[in-house]
Amino acid sequence: MRIIYQVMPGGTPMRASTSTIAVRRPRPFCGIVCWAAIALEALAVILAVGRPLGFAAEAAPRPNIIFILADDLGIGGVGCYGAAYSTPNLDKLAQTGIRFENCFAAPLCAPSRAMCMTGRYGFRTGVIDNSTGANAHPDKEVSIARLLKQAGYATAVAGKWRQLAHFKTKEDAQRWGFDESVVWGLESGMPDRYWDPVFYRDGQPMEGLSGRYGPDVLHEFVVDFIARHRDKPFFIYYPMVLIHSPILPTPDTPNPPGDKRDLLADNIAYMDKLMGKLVDQLERLKLRERTLIVFVGDNGNVGGGVINGRAIDGGKGSMKEGGSRVPLIVNWPGAVPAGRVLKDLVDLTDFYPTFAELAGVELPH
Repeated sequence: MRIIYQVMPGGTPMRASTSTIAVRRPRPFCGIVCWAAIALEALAVILAVGRPLGFAAEAAPRPNIIFILADDLGIGGVGCYGAAYSTPNLDKLAQTGIRFENCFAAPLCAPSRAMCMTGRYGFRTGVIDNSTGANAHPDKEVSIARLLKQAGYATAVAGKWRQLAHFKTKEDAQRWGFDESVVWGLESGMPDRYWDPVFYRDGQPMEGLSGRYGPDVLHEFVVDFIARHRDKPFFIYYPMVLIHSPILPTPDTPNPPGDKRDLLADNIAYMDKLMGKLVDQLERLKLRERTLIVFVGDNGNVGGGVINGRAIDGGKGSMKEGGSRVPLIVNWPGAVPAGRVLKDLVDLTDFYPTFAELAGVELPH
């Protein structure tokens, strides 16, 4: 599908499709849809040829896509945004890719996750808070995973599903578009997600997890899926359980552990460590230059945090900066230019049309 971008007053390109989309998907702002266009100062070319991303040549193979959604991580939790926490692997991804300064999510988990999966805002899906996630139904929504699966991608989800519901069986996962899944949050209550986790694989309770650390289990599934599907395009939705409360010791936490702030730093460090291990796996399999990594937070930190010595106003659940301004780091060697910092407005609905365009698939009607 040929996509045309109209430059609106103020210089913001808005997406104008040549087809009618019945589900009325939001038109993404200039941001993800013109990452490389801005970075390469080639917006005029993009407007002329209808390619929103200006990554590589049009004949380039479709990339693998790893879409990572960190839980309760605002900009106050990532070092390259000026936070006090150490995140060397995320910082390196930003240094060798693009860091977005103005990415905004919903201030709560469920609305943000619905936006990522459907490309639509809460007032359209009905997911407006954490109690309304079931309103996003796979029979009503064409999820991004389903769209990419139809385009020939191998698809998987690893991590927190919880608020969106409709995921009890393997068949449910397939209705959402996932070939394989390891997820937390399918049952009522708040089962463990960290130590001795309660996870489901393809709709069945996983066994042998006593003494295991949940984020490691999820990561092992992700890297195994990558290895098994290295020869075809794959899409992995990786909604991490880190760094949501309860803030518990990680396998790397000293004994005895420090105070609550020290434990939070340990959790952020472990999340960052897993990102480094993920990149290492891609490099070992010689998939690095064929893989787009997108790392984003689902809402702000609890309590907001501090960046560059400035207290962030608000926190998770608030409509202020600390509730919805989240980190967004994009990395794809050889396609996304390195070391760019963009201030363009982006939100979580932008991922859907961007991934679809990269996969060469039309948006649903």
